[in-house]
Amino acid sequence: MFTAKTSFFRFVSFRVLLGAALTAIPVLLALLGPLFAREEGRGPAFTEGERWLLGTDSEGRDVLTQLLLGGRSLVLVAIAAVVLTYLLAVPWGVAAAASRRRAVDETLMRPLDLLLSIPSMMLLLLVVALSEANVFILTVTVAVLQFPDAARLVRAAALHAAHTPAMQALRLQRETWWRRNIGYLGRSLLPVLAADAGLRFVGAIYLVASASFLGLTADSTGTDWAVMIDRNRSGITLVPWGVLVPAVMIVALAIGVNVLFDAGARSATREFASRSSR
Repeated sequence: MFTAKTSFFRFVSFRVLLGAALTAIPVLLALLGPLFAREEGRGPAFTEGERWLLGTDSEGRDVLTQLLLGGRSLVLVAIAAVVLTYLLAVPWGVAAAASRRRAVDETLMRPLDLLLSIPSMMLLLLVVALSEANVFILTVTVAVLQFPDAARLVRAAALHAAHTPAMQALRLQRETWWRRNIGYLGRSLLPVLAADAGLRFVGAIYLVASASFLGLTADSTGTDWAVMIDRNRSGITLVPWGVLVPAVMIVALAIGVNVLFDAGARSATREFASRSSR
């Protein structure tokens, strides 16, 4: 029994537990919160009392209800944007790295320099404003803004592995494209992608929250956590929970995801090193 517990705690490190706890709280609140939200009516603005556990916001609405309703759009849009980013960036970067023709590499990578030169916040605000904060448009815009940097990172990480003796041996053995570029090359990218995913997610949270903070929210009810911070900051001295609690949720989510992916990157690096040494 003692051995089993020891093995379990060695496998699940404190870093993983901390990251899981910090991530689970805002994610569960965002996904399950709307199921438990109840409309409590409206009261005076920035008021605390037994009826309102966390007080009321600038419009007299229950802060707790707004907190339960406000996380889903922020979290889901950020997650969808990161997934879409890698769906575009990984094959793009791998194709550029695996190509043995410089013209192909240049054709794929040079247009990304143009995208990188565009101010991300300006483009985000312009697109979202013209689309009236459509959720799909917001998700695609955030993904496109993160795509150039992610594709360059994938290419740089895959460039060395794509020209190793192991890859040459796979070509000589006439292995399929899937086995060469996904089975071998893709596996070598896992540590880099795991380390980058946390930062990429924080970047998506930043872009979505910034757009919401400036009034371009993807949530039609106007209960986005970032919107709560913006609308309630004038009453922070009266009812601080309308600003502090959503801010803590956003910060906890960003830190937790980074800690989890950092632990995953370390694990993937060790596994890939052990397999390569065999």
